[in-house]
Amino acid sequence: MEDVPCPADDPPWPAWRNWLATRGLGLVPISDPAHFNWPGPWLAVLRDDNAAVAFGAPPGLVWAPLLDDESFESVSAGYVVAPADPALWAPTEADGSQSTEGLVEAIAVARAAEAPMTLVDEALARAGRGLEGDRYFDGAGTFSNPASSGHDLTLIEAEQLEAIMLRSGHTPDAMDARRNLVTRGIDLNALVGRHFTVGEVECVGRRLCEPCAHLERLTEVGLLRALVHRGGLRADVLSDGRIAVGDRIEAADR
Repeated sequence: MEDVPCPADDPPWPAWRNWLATRGLGLVPISDPAHFNWPGPWLAVLRDDNAAVAFGAPPGLVWAPLLDDESFESVSAGYVVAPADPALWAPTEADGSQSTEGLVEAIAVARAAEAPMTLVDEALARAGRGLEGDRYFDGAGTFSNPASSGHDLTLIEAEQLEAIMLRSGHTPDAMDARRNLVTRGIDLNALVGRHFTVGEVECVGRRLCEPCAHLERLTEVGLLRALVHRGGLRADVLSDGRIAVGDRIEAADR
């Protein structure tokens, strides 16, 4: 488990949530951990934010590697590690059936959280920050967090947007989706956990960019449901470079 992130100065939960999300998993909070009877393992938060593995009905601690004398009575919170969607959501294996090449059809940025998106012909990408001129570049996005990953760059397929018809009769566009890049011809779900290039810029796919109530509040009711499992990709930028409309997108290990 050497790849599990262990932030030195920040709370570990944001980093752990992002790490689990790349594997199609999430942390589900337990409302009453002291009485959570579950014949399986779950994460128990103890004093000083230390954690252990609890198990059983009734529950007890089965593994507390950081503590020698901890008891279950000191548990203050708990989380179950669960699939985000056991039926549908899982990182796509590279089996050759997905399209791993495509083009950038549109680029959009917003200078502040919740500000309208603006279409641009090109943007400068910086490693570890994203696109200049976008709110996440300055760590000012709604979900910006220094301990998290996958906020540098967001992508969504034009084909998925074109397939949506909301109750109002509106088909969402790049500004509605609030993603940085609109792509065509590539299966973005297949890039989770994989390195890829956008023009001259190297990136890595972190997890699906699932929709949320915040997006729907800024756009139109119905977009949340319409984009479940097809809301695009969250990625991190690994090298500096310029991204322009028409640039090729290619998986590095296609």
